[in-house]
Amino acid sequence: MSAPVTGVTTDLRVSGMTCAACVNRVEKRLAKLDGVRATVNLATGVARVTHPQEVAAADLVRQVESAGYTAAAVTAEPAPEVTTTEGPERHRLAVTAVLSLPVIALSMVPAWQFTHWQWLCFVLTAPVVVWSAHPFHAAALRGLRHSSASMDTLVSLGVTASFLWSAYALFFGGAGEPGMRMPFSFLPSASDGVAHIYLEAAVAVPLFVLLGRALESRAKAGTGAALRALAGMAPAEVTVRAADGSERTAPLAALAVGDVFVVRPGERVAADGTVVHGRSAVDVSLMTGESKPVEVAPGSPVLGGAVNSGGVLRVRATAVGSETQLARIARLVADAQAGKARAQRVADQVAGGFVPAVLAVAVTVLGFWTGAGADPQAALTAAVAVLVVACPCALGLATPTALMAATGRGAQLGVLVSGPRALEALRAVDTVVLDKTGTLTTGRMTVTRCVVRETGPSETEVLRLAAAAERPSEHPLGRALVTHATDLHGTLPEAEEFTAVPGRGVTARVEGRRVEVCAASAAAGLPAELTEAVTRAEAEALTPVLVLLDGTPEAVIGIGDVVRGGAYRAVDRLRRLGIRPVLATGDVRGTAHAVAAELRIKEVHAEHTPQDKARLVADLRRQGRRVAVVGDGVNDTIALASADLGIAMGSGTDAAIGAADVTLVRRDLSALADAAALARRTLSTIRANLVWAFAYNALMLPLAATGWLNPMVAAAAMSLSSLLVVLNSLRLRAWTPAPPRNRRPGPRSIG
Repeated sequence: MSAPVTGVTTDLRVSGMTCAACVNRVEKRLAKLDGVRATVNLATGVARVTHPQEVAAADLVRQVESAGYTAAAVTAEPAPEVTTTEGPERHRLAVTAVLSLPVIALSMVPAWQFTHWQWLCFVLTAPVVVWSAHPFHAAALRGLRHSSASMDTLVSLGVTASFLWSAYALFFGGAGEPGMRMPFSFLPSASDGVAHIYLEAAVAVPLFVLLGRALESRAKAGTGAALRALAGMAPAEVTVRAADGSERTAPLAALAVGDVFVVRPGERVAADGTVVHGRSAVDVSLMTGESKPVEVAPGSPVLGGAVNSGGVLRVRATAVGSETQLARIARLVADAQAGKARAQRVADQVAGGFVPAVLAVAVTVLGFWTGAGADPQAALTAAVAVLVVACPCALGLATPTALMAATGRGAQLGVLVSGPRALEALRAVDTVVLDKTGTLTTGRMTVTRCVVRETGPSETEVLRLAAAAERPSEHPLGRALVTHATDLHGTLPEAEEFTAVPGRGVTARVEGRRVEVCAASAAAGLPAELTEAVTRAEAEALTPVLVLLDGTPEAVIGIGDVVRGGAYRAVDRLRRLGIRPVLATGDVRGTAHAVAAELRIKEVHAEHTPQDKARLVADLRRQGRRVAVVGDGVNDTIALASADLGIAMGSGTDAAIGAADVTLVRRDLSALADAAALARRTLSTIRANLVWAFAYNALMLPLAATGWLNPMVAAAAMSLSSLLVVLNSLRLRAWTPAPPRNRRPGPRSIG
């Protein structure tokens, strides 16, 4: 993992960028300030700038403005905003279409060409060239003042050259004669004594570019839909309940940690908290990717943004505002979308010199064909086609659109990726080191089995009495027993004469019977079925608990930290993806090997300290392995930070999540396999986008330079190239993990 860049991070909203050349210029201009490093996202228009404390946001804004663009500091978390064709832009596109379509139709269909048709086309073309193409001319002039060029420069020059040549042909070249007819061809052709006019190119270039940007803008809006949905999930107001039972409606910003607020059916939970009253089911699919509603009751944690599907809840806030998990998810996704893949960084460097190179090629083509004795208008047509067909825009959109779609889809699936570097590392991982407690297992004690004496009370009765005796106890085993019995039977009877003996167990009188709950190893002379139950529980790394009623051993209850549901399928999917699982835990060998056997993990490292885990990661990396570490606790932080890729469980500590590159918000461990598969699909999509963008220019520029491309066709091809890149990226929004195979039952349970 690369060392993080220190300093202050500021986000700037940059306006006026149209292609990858603009991105490259803004990044270079910001980098001229000492200690400043910037990453600019063309799709969102956001520049993420890391700079020293002494460099103010105003200095950054001035630097961007000196490059010919406008900028403003973003004070809130930047959500992906994309330009749409609402308002003036939609009006400009509509007027351009109305004026341009008659010109294109008359130019393409000679049978429709009436007397003086060319002059009608000229009148219709003039406002398109002056007014419709004004944004391109303005951007080109702004770039000229700052000694730079962009895609707008190419469009402006192409439109201007086509119109000026057509005006010359009409007024001085004989094309204005009343009976003039002009056949249409997709290939440019030399004149037969009369200069041809290219008014269709002058109107088609701005029309197709404006239409392409409109479609591209709408498509890009879809790539950031998931993050905008997250940003809009927090309610604007919250109902706060006072200690005296009164309720008041307040702005969300007024909610503080410790306040109790009310969530009625159909409302969203305002902040992270703990339920203090009521039972219901809440929908947390947008935060965790879990499709099924989660049942909550007093003591259950709930996440801000979840939808209450059932009864009225009262929740005590434990995290508000930017500290909620919803805000953290939105922040992580926004951070991820600000980065660039390695291939995109190369593309941006190429794009930095792309526009000047195209201008040089256009001038060379014009000079070559003129010097070779070609028809002047054919030479000019080839030069205009070169200007129009060149498209660095597709290069600039290749990564950000794919990354926005993938990170949004990942958030829906419960996978948060810190950025493209993490995606690249995740795609290359071949070994994953898994922590046990809280990662492969639930991290909490659970009753998994109850074996009763054949001639004794029923299992239900034994569990009910044992849990009642344990209810006053604070021991983790007792808490697990009480929780399990309460879930099965509801209320429990009261216990009297409660006594707890450290290291032994508890004794109490329940419904007139003396109930003793103790460690099974502390008793001898058990019936055969109970002795077998003790042996089996110990073999499976469970803690056997003996229940005695009135001094008679009646049951053995197995309690332990069970394997997470879906853990077997997740580990199996990792193996099928070519990733080797390794179990590393601080737990004892017996427990570690029992879990590893259940999940078919061959390599096990037990009784490992945090330093031992870090050394294990270092050893694997020295062997040439690309290592990812999955953990959820503070003890995993060192290993997470030292691996090629750190993956934290979203239910883990803030320290673990902060040290990780990927966070699995969904409690199902299969999210890990989903993350690996999504990374591979995303990187493949980015590479396909870049291959298309480079291949398009490699094919179209020679065709235009050699006179095989009409400027109008070139304009349509240029717009289509960017649109295809965005549409290919949008396919990631519908990506679905492969259905699991080799299904295996989840954790053992009783009741």
